[in-house]
Amino acid sequence: MTKPAIKDTKIVAQAKHVLAIERDAIDALIDRVDEKFVLAIEYILNCKGRVIVTGIGKSGIVAKKIAATLTSTGTSAIFMHPAEGVHGDLGMVLKDDVIICISKSGNTNEITRLFPVFKQIGVPIITLTGNLRSALAAKSDVVLNVSVKEEACPNDLAPTASTTAALAMGDAIAIALLQKRQFNSKDFAFLHPGGYLGSIFLRVDDIMFTGDKIPLVHQNTPLREVILEITKKRFGGTCVVDDKNRLVGIITDGDLRRLWQQYSHPPDLSARDIMNSHPKTINSERSAQIAMQVMEKHNILQLVVVDKKEHPIGMIHIHDLLEAGIRENKDERLLPDF
Repeated sequence: MTKPAIKDTKIVAQAKHVLAIERDAIDALIDRVDEKFVLAIEYILNCKGRVIVTGIGKSGIVAKKIAATLTSTGTSAIFMHPAEGVHGDLGMVLKDDVIICISKSGNTNEITRLFPVFKQIGVPIITLTGNLRSALAAKSDVVLNVSVKEEACPNDLAPTASTTAALAMGDAIAIALLQKRQFNSKDFAFLHPGGYLGSIFLRVDDIMFTGDKIPLVHQNTPLREVILEITKKRFGGTCVVDDKNRLVGIITDGDLRRLWQQYSHPPDLSARDIMNSHPKTINSERSAQIAMQVMEKHNILQLVVVDKKEHPIGMIHIHDLLEAGIRENKDERLLPDF
């Protein structure tokens, strides 16, 4: 297939027109963030239960995304399909909850049928709609105006700009709540243990090996026992400590290989004779990403974790970091402040 030349064709112009319409739809929301928006935030902050987000069709998809964003930023939320709601899923709505309804027309039949039950339960209702004179708007406690001048669809039918506006307003709600709750990077890390985001927020103490799994010898330990300790454990090296159990060095497989290159029959040596007396260390509360950076910078495979008194309390091998999905991250802005 021949690769088409990139020119300012009709297709490009149409695409830019769509983006301009959606941009304008979001711009129009800015002046609508007023006391009603604040009231909606207050309802949710005072909620002792969950936020139930509902909508159908494209609005339902937007509702699912809003619920997911709320949940991942510290506000417990769940999506309820309105058609399933009238067939039993209304049982998930409790008196301490808050409802968020998404409807462009504000007259969505599947949602209006839920309102009598919502009212009986006594839950506050927040509606995002493009029709302020609709049935939903008339019966809601808070109405947020997400109307648009036009859809990006040339027939002004397919929900495009309107769903973008609703989605953006949902994001504004979620971030306003995040800031009011003082939801920080540690909270975010707790809720995002998997994938790339999870790896960014992993700490050293989430990964390090502790206790008897730490390879450890005294500085007076004979060479033979040093080799046995390194062989027994899985780190390709061992910590070396003094009489007060303070870290004074490290011995790696590389140190042993260099020793055998220097001596065909190594003399009677102890750990202090062959150790590296300036081992690289890290605090247990530091980011695992920082640990990876230290290993990459110094071209080492092991990193000793020490406490404030320089006692070895853990050890990490670069394989542990890689298995946890940690990769070197050169963007300091993404590193958590642990």
